[in-house]
Amino acid sequence: MQKPASVRAAFGVLLLGAFLFTASISSSQTGQNGPWKRIDEGLHLGTFDAPQKSEVGDSKITVLKADPTLYTLKLLCASEHSWKKLTVKEWCRQHQLLAGVNAGMYQEDGYTSVGYMKNFLHINNPGLNGNNTILAFNPTDPSLPQTQIIDRECQDFHSLKNKYQTMIQSIRMISCNRKNVWHPQQGKWSILAIAIDSGGNLLILFSQSPYSVYDFINNLLALPLSIQTAMYLEGGPQASFYLYAGDTEVEMYGSVETGFGQTNMFQMAWPIPNVLGLVRRSEEPS
Repeated sequence: MQKPASVRAAFGVLLLGAFLFTASISSSQTGQNGPWKRIDEGLHLGTFDAPQKSEVGDSKITVLKADPTLYTLKLLCASEHSWKKLTVKEWCRQHQLLAGVNAGMYQEDGYTSVGYMKNFLHINNPGLNGNNTILAFNPTDPSLPQTQIIDRECQDFHSLKNKYQTMIQSIRMISCNRKNVWHPQQGKWSILAIAIDSGGNLLILFSQSPYSVYDFINNLLALPLSIQTAMYLEGGPQASFYLYAGDTEVEMYGSVETGFGQTNMFQMAWPIPNVLGLVRRSEEPS
């Protein structure tokens, strides 16, 4: 399974202005033991060594874990906000988000999601494609999970479609029965994904080191994350991760993609049209 070529049209030009990866974690956090660092109540940041090593970079997988009873997701689209694309850090700072990542791949127009995407009354893309997972949150039915990744091969999506105010469709990575649904492939790139664990926690997963998606999924399944289902968000240079909570700030961008300087770790902040943000339930910005 290959990434859509249309998403990569401007990559070669932007690499000319690339700069080195920047990430900072406060000194008060780095001294803690184990892979998880407590950022705040119900919010933890983990750094894991991938069991399968990459040929480039540090082979680390960064995981942000959020308790859905304390935190919720927020979708921001340039098509709903003055058609202005921003870096993920700019999206977070302007809209008071604790964290932000790409809300999925987008089409050649630079704004429209590759898959179905809606946010309350705003429809970014009304059309379903063949991808089997839909991230759903802001439920209208209080009996439903606050956030879930709907697997169309295990669940009746049409019965759920009108029961969530926000939906983002993308490519399935780990099925509802915890299977890697990708096939081995040659292409490798930085990867950003989202998952739900066995406790219902939301996991945002990022690897700057390049992997095929198949190998990245096998790494996730081998780590002590108890992932139940996972969905691909973005890869290559557009993949963006930003966290600013308490005294912790982390800023990371994808870099490597097969065919474009695979042995180098070029980095730059890429303006993106659709961002998935994390906010406290008691402090949701309007």
